[in-house]
Amino acid sequence: MKIIIIGLGNFGMSAAIALSNTNHEVIAVDMDMEKISQIKDKVAHAVAFDAKKEAAYNSLPLKNTDLVIIAIGDRNGTAIMSTAIIKKLTNAKIIARASSSIEDTILQAMGVDQIVHPEKDYAERFIKTINISGSIDSLEVDDDYLVSEIEVPKDVVGKTILESEFRKKHHLNIITIIRLKEHKTLLGKIEIKKEVLGMPKPSTVLQENDILVVFGKDKNIKSVLK
Repeated sequence: MKIIIIGLGNFGMSAAIALSNTNHEVIAVDMDMEKISQIKDKVAHAVAFDAKKEAAYNSLPLKNTDLVIIAIGDRNGTAIMSTAIIKKLTNAKIIARASSSIEDTILQAMGVDQIVHPEKDYAERFIKTINISGSIDSLEVDDDYLVSEIEVPKDVVGKTILESEFRKKHHLNIITIIRLKEHKTLLGKIEIKKEVLGMPKPSTVLQENDILVVFGKDKNIKSVLK
């Protein structure tokens, strides 16, 4: 996809690099020349302009863009102004960042396709991992269900998934397994890397240091981690 990202704070910069690394054509925009210099070799194009000035947007290929991400994080109205200008100039999908509840309300009224709250979303996810002691990482599906990364319980190491009766005992589904494996570099150095095994089979043997990616209820994940 052709994607324009306006605003290169932590969220915008990270999104631009990640999307570029996954083969999207990214145009990164910010008024700070230092940030433009940091990212210019990591994306297709990097453009410096003041997002509050409508004439500046003429330098962007908005009519040929699939997605615009407004990642501006300040509270002085720039994100709202930029979104209004983008809505006027393109029919591309718009994802806008809201830094306050009032911005959220305004963006909803403007009819943007998606509103994101990076700090709030990360904080909620972070708190969820704290509340589930022992979980490496978690993704909340709804109020009751989670996808969570947990260390393999010691009592099932050496057993197959079928032999462990993991689903029967814990009421959790193992989605995949992350396993640490040794890899030799071109220089002969041994590095330890994480490898995702894909969809595990009933005959897959659970090994020490495996990380299980499981899906199930919050209470059942907490139970297996006790």
